[in-house]
Amino acid sequence: MNKRRADVQTAHASRYLQQLCKHWGHKFTVEFTPTHGEIALPFGPCILDADEHTLNIELSATDAADLPRFQQVVEDHIKRFAFREELAFDWREGGNPA
Repeated sequence: MNKRRADVQTAHASRYLQQLCKHWGHKFTVEFTPTHGEIALPFGPCILDADEHTLNIELSATDAADLPRFQQVVEDHIKRFAFREELAFDWREGGNPA
């Protein structure tokens, strides 16, 4: 599995996590709480974790060629919810730190 992750600094991490999960819950299998979400997207799973200052996003794709598009889809949706603030997505290889 090919993975990418981004840690997005925002005071509204939980709000964006829940909005994204609710938005995609109509089309895909989704489970979430205010601090953790899992979305089964066609590219692969999207795992979200929120604390007071950060939205952590982890994407896993079977095909590495799908990762750029996967990142863009997730990023575009979150940016739409966060239209009042400028978010920075610094994507990097790999999953959760050990």
